[in-house]
Amino acid sequence: MTTPTATGQWLQPAEIRPDATIRLFLFPHAGSGGTIYRNWHEYLPSDIAHQIVQLPGREKRLGETAFTEIEPLVEAAYEAIADDLDDRPYAFFGHCLGAQLAYRVSLLMARDGQPAPVLIGASGWAPEGFSQVTYEQSLMPEPELVTWMRTLGSFPEEVYGNQDLLSMIVPALRADLAVVSTYVDDGAATNCPIVAYSGKSDPLMDPGAMASWDKRSPDYLGNSEFVGDHFYIDHAEHALAVTSDLVRHLRRAVATGH
Repeated sequence: MTTPTATGQWLQPAEIRPDATIRLFLFPHAGSGGTIYRNWHEYLPSDIAHQIVQLPGREKRLGETAFTEIEPLVEAAYEAIADDLDDRPYAFFGHCLGAQLAYRVSLLMARDGQPAPVLIGASGWAPEGFSQVTYEQSLMPEPELVTWMRTLGSFPEEVYGNQDLLSMIVPALRADLAVVSTYVDDGAATNCPIVAYSGKSDPLMDPGAMASWDKRSPDYLGNSEFVGDHFYIDHAEHALAVTSDLVRHLRRAVATGH
């Protein structure tokens, strides 16, 4: 087992179209390698090149050691993205753990004087009012963990009856839950505009939790709420609505320079 650092492993696809004028980095949710974004190539316009931030321990990086603490993971993701940036404007989007990572990576961009994302899209996670898992939950017996996954709708229903798939997903999910359990909120504000998205019946979110983003950005663009639970975004019509709204804000941010 190895802990990789090569940028090409972190970003999928490793190469993007040279004629694209805007870049979009997509951060996956816990236990996922980017499945939630599997159809986004159909929703995004051709001038926006998207790359999934592929974490170790899943999909094409299945043989690598997964991170179990948030700070080393954020640093590693930051280094991979910073090394790959060019002169094109770029944005972040993440769902749940992915939103958390996008937010924290943006802070490191500011720390090191890197060009900032012109926009952060945060879905299914808020810095306050989100039900943070404990380390003990990451150690749940597999039947309990699978039941919990099912309750949230984390993966397609066919996954739960396929032990081969579960044997790949569960270790990554445990690692990511451990990552989340190590997060300590410091109240830090990013220097980027933030637009938020959530499910109306998300069991992990307190009512009004997404409004806590207002204190974390100089330009909070509000929250769009959709019918559904934590994984509302896995429904095609909601994914299309989110991407359409995200692109609208992204084009405005690029046009105005912030």
